[in-house]
Amino acid sequence: MNIFDVHKGENPRLLLFIWIVIAATLALIVGLGWQQLVSRAEYEALERRQTERRVLKPGPRGNIYDRNGRLLVGNRPHYSAVVYLDDLRPEFRKEYSKIIRAERDRLSQQYNNTPEQERPLDLPLPNYNQLQWTARHAVILRYIEQINAITGREDSLSESHLIRHFNEQLLLPLPLVDDLSPNQYARLVEQIHPVHSPIKIHTAFARYYPHKSLAAHILGYVQSKLPSSQELPSDGIKTYTFKKQVGKTGLERYFDSHLSGTTGSEIWRVDPLGFQDTRLKMLPPNQGNDLITSIDIDLQAAAETALGERTGAVIALDIQTGETLTIASHPTYDQNKLSPFIPRTTFEAINNSGAWLNRSLQLSYPPGSTFKLLTSIAGMRSGVITNTTKQDCQGVYRVGDRVFRCHARYGHGLVDQAAAIEGSCNVFYYATGLKIGIDAISAEAKRFGMHEKTGIEVPYETSRIVVPTKSWKRESIGAGWVPGDTANTAIGQGYLLMTPLRMATFIASIARGETRTKPTLLALSREDGMQVNHEGEPIGLSIQQQRQLWEGMEKVVGDKGTGRLVQIDNLRIAGKTGTADFRAHGKEVNLAWFIGFAPAENPQIAVAVMVEGTEVSHSYHGGSTAGPIAKDIFLQFIEKYPERAGFPIRKN
Repeated sequence: MNIFDVHKGENPRLLLFIWIVIAATLALIVGLGWQQLVSRAEYEALERRQTERRVLKPGPRGNIYDRNGRLLVGNRPHYSAVVYLDDLRPEFRKEYSKIIRAERDRLSQQYNNTPEQERPLDLPLPNYNQLQWTARHAVILRYIEQINAITGREDSLSESHLIRHFNEQLLLPLPLVDDLSPNQYARLVEQIHPVHSPIKIHTAFARYYPHKSLAAHILGYVQSKLPSSQELPSDGIKTYTFKKQVGKTGLERYFDSHLSGTTGSEIWRVDPLGFQDTRLKMLPPNQGNDLITSIDIDLQAAAETALGERTGAVIALDIQTGETLTIASHPTYDQNKLSPFIPRTTFEAINNSGAWLNRSLQLSYPPGSTFKLLTSIAGMRSGVITNTTKQDCQGVYRVGDRVFRCHARYGHGLVDQAAAIEGSCNVFYYATGLKIGIDAISAEAKRFGMHEKTGIEVPYETSRIVVPTKSWKRESIGAGWVPGDTANTAIGQGYLLMTPLRMATFIASIARGETRTKPTLLALSREDGMQVNHEGEPIGLSIQQQRQLWEGMEKVVGDKGTGRLVQIDNLRIAGKTGTADFRAHGKEVNLAWFIGFAPAENPQIAVAVMVEGTEVSHSYHGGSTAGPIAKDIFLQFIEKYPERAGFPIRKN
């Protein structure tokens, strides 16, 4: 027998074992290779999610300027005294140990003072988690007291605020005292050691309004808010972010994406407790784009000063380009009081005064006698008014069973169109309106775009603009149209509702000889201004008809006209006054209007003024109340742009 035959039967099992070992080894090698090569990115991403944190810091917003480069909205430093919780960990531990010893002594004393038969089997244990927060809060309060002693403030910080910051914003500085004044900032910098004290000065940016309340409604304000989850990176790295400023109203809102700065970011490696360890990457934030508006701040100041404490709105437009030189609304508010945040008392004060509303475009009013210009145009285009048309005004006009009165108690006598405009004769327009008919008046108003929003670059322009028609009244009021409705509409009363801005575009269109004016709040270059298309059409008056209309408007500002208080030596002004009845604040009050343009021989600026009565005792009139406000704007226009007003340029 061959000795090797004894083990021959065992060889297949040995070979099988060898193959199993080889297969397992290959599987292990493939698995390791897969983990190292194929799944490497996945594990690296997992590691990053566990060890890295991102901090986002929004950039400051761009500045807003007036048409001459004067700053309207900028940024000011916003100083806060802050601490980083990471820097306070040794103090937290020390304070925690001190509190634990004191708590144990208290519980032990309580245990010893308890009768033996009532004692629990074991000593009660302290609430260690709560004591940790108590210790941290005590440390934070000590530093706030130190800051208060230096600055004279009386700030505090709740434990719940500290817990929320720890859980949600651990890598960001914890604000101890917010919005330091320059004096408080200087005292802190002088008395807080920059190295040995954990208190740091954090500098952010808040909006600054050098002209305070001027143009507040149009410029708007911002609100600080955290970015939404959709705005944050979605790579899985936990992200902390400072609040960013978002436009809430006005230009700040409409041009928010243009003004917003680009967000900077930092990537930090953190320790197992989540505190920052090493900064790995940094991308600095950048300021947003600047915005140059069409506003002339000197004209704006003249308008708001003239409006004073009265409620109302003032608009001035460049007739050719539609650029808005002035757009004011009162009551107003100082925007600096809204930055960096709105205190509750400030909000309530503004709300109670009604100052949140932009009366130039958010509220609509009956335009009163200023609408008679539209009735005149409709009358001439329909052939109802000719150069020989006259009406005998005896102070009253009967429509069916109703008597409609003229504001002139004993009437104006025999008047033609120019005299009717000059004296704002209601009877002339009652008769004219009834001859034209409501269909023609409404169609003419719609041709001027008076039934729709202007589309200016600010949010919240009201759509509650009414050019009444027979179908409108049936649908909205549930009644049929009657002749008295036409008579009221012809003089700018009844159901008519217009914004002051819309009336400004109306008078600018008349001055330019077109039916539409597109207002803009953006400054246009000379080339762009020459190419503006207002998307209107010629008004459709003959030269003689236009002369007849303008003659009446110039007489309004003449020695005997209703707008004689607007007169300015050597400046030809064409305009129309208006006084309308209006129900507001639960009371019947009146409105004073003036719309006009100058110079009449070469129109450059159009002005609309509306002053709203807020008390029954307010007896406002277009000529005596709104007219002088318009005059101040024309005077400022002469001062700023004498060549455009037809005056010689003054030499310094």
